[in-house]
Amino acid sequence: MAPPANFDQLYAAHYGDLTVQLYMYFGDRQEAHDVVQEAFCRAYARWRTVSRYEDPVGWIRRVAWNLALSKWRRTRTALSFLSRQRRTEVRIEGPGPERVAVIAALATLPEQQRRVVVLRYMADLTVPEIAAREGVAEGTVKSWLHRSRTALAAHLGTAEETPS
Repeated sequence: MAPPANFDQLYAAHYGDLTVQLYMYFGDRQEAHDVVQEAFCRAYARWRTVSRYEDPVGWIRRVAWNLALSKWRRTRTALSFLSRQRRTEVRIEGPGPERVAVIAALATLPEQQRRVVVLRYMADLTVPEIAAREGVAEGTVKSWLHRSRTALAAHLGTAEETPS
């Protein structure tokens, strides 16, 4: 059989055979397609040189097998690493029903009030710090906090506590 005259003919004539060979090695059709495709891409990038080889298909086959072997080694290394890791994951409890209710209630507040509540009670900022950060008067922050606590109490079904 005469060697193909150009890259397209070589690809059409040998892609399927090389893919089958690598599929038998990998046992994974998609991986076989990937490494053969990569080998042909590398051949195409060097086609002026590869086309002059006595056996360009042999070069592409060798590249594909090398890629397959590298993939197998990387997988083996990753599996080895994973096998040395802890078998049990640390179990982190999800949020309790109270926290879920508070988050849902916060979502009902206007953005400014929600931000002020979070800054005051989650970030532990003082009223003057919040006022400076938001660029508003301290009285405005106190008003937003009062309105938001009232709305949260109504949403959560609890009486509003004395402001702090």
